[in-house]
Amino acid sequence: MAERTEVVFVDGVRTPFGRAGEKGQYWNTRADDLVVKAIIGLLERNPNVPKDRIDDVAIAATTQQGDQGLTLGRTAALLAGLPKSVPGFAIDRMCAGAMTSVTTLGSGIAFGAYDLAIAGGVEHMGRHPMGFGADPNPRFLTERLVGEDALNMGSTAERIHDRFPALTKERSDRFAMRSQQKTAAAYENGKLQPDLVPVAIRSESGWGLATRDEGMRPETNMESLATLRTPFRPHGRVSAGNSSPLTDGATASLLASADAVKEFGLTPKMRMVSFAFAGVEPEIMGLGPVPSTEKALRKAGLSIDDIGLFELNEAFAIQVLSFLDHFGIDDDDPRVNKWGGAIAIGHPLAASGVRLMIQLARQFEEHPEVRYGVTAMCVGLGQGGTVIWENPNFDKRAARKA
Repeated sequence: MAERTEVVFVDGVRTPFGRAGEKGQYWNTRADDLVVKAIIGLLERNPNVPKDRIDDVAIAATTQQGDQGLTLGRTAALLAGLPKSVPGFAIDRMCAGAMTSVTTLGSGIAFGAYDLAIAGGVEHMGRHPMGFGADPNPRFLTERLVGEDALNMGSTAERIHDRFPALTKERSDRFAMRSQQKTAAAYENGKLQPDLVPVAIRSESGWGLATRDEGMRPETNMESLATLRTPFRPHGRVSAGNSSPLTDGATASLLASADAVKEFGLTPKMRMVSFAFAGVEPEIMGLGPVPSTEKALRKAGLSIDDIGLFELNEAFAIQVLSFLDHFGIDDDDPRVNKWGGAIAIGHPLAASGVRLMIQLARQFEEHPEVRYGVTAMCVGLGQGGTVIWENPNFDKRAARKA
């Protein structure tokens, strides 16, 4: 049997993320056009890559209907100008859709079936609310396979608060406030903008250009967060302020084998070390990244102490805090979500996994003292996903100084 081929993350881009709904910047923009724009931007940034050498395109969406349906990977590839010889497919693992696109195509590269692949995701939550049109089997409830609120993500977040009293609303609010502050600082310092692909948008006032994430609230403070209602439970702890907003957006990434990197003169931004998905009780889906990270670390022969940077999806502040507490990491640890996260930037479900990777790759460039980083997220219906990456810029001397 042949040895496993090295898998590298060459590049990733995303559209600015927009608020879902009629007032959002993408209300008049099709979902498939968002991901097409991301793919075109990715290919324009990598002119050395021959389009006819792309082996496959995997695009994820959670609600696969309308302009998010019809085998998105194939339709988006055609619309983005890839040759008809390039195949494509769609993926659904709810919030971890784009992450699963990456790990699935990465596995194909490792196996030797692919040399170049495009992986990403899109979610237009304004047009396609999560679960819209779905018909869950009644046996889920009649046979008590899941609790009644397992499909309500906010309720699952409240349950984590119930399980861990030390995870207070004040801690969640403070984490959320810091996310907003870190994202605002990242924008001010030009950290996020290089990987954003502008999107032409149409509104009642005419045509415009989306160039920034729309959901940011840098003015957020503890006093304002304390006054927000808790819609999932009276006198609860989960509010709009310490949760990710409903969001529209798309991501795309280029993956390659080591041979393709040499052949086309590409510069890897990250190397895939290991990945894992794990299941937990659907009623506490936010705990999913804990077992998936433990599993990925075990497969890589690493410990949590080996990880120098974390990009954790902030579906809810409580979800990240439960992860940090489990691994003994401080709420304000500088390794975690250095440029903020989904609470400020947004969480267009199936697109978010690659957004995490884009930010980690940029941080790797700035931190040669860091060898390994993690991207991890919780997933609806009780799952977690984790990918461990190695920094190609790692410098042992820098690490010793740090």
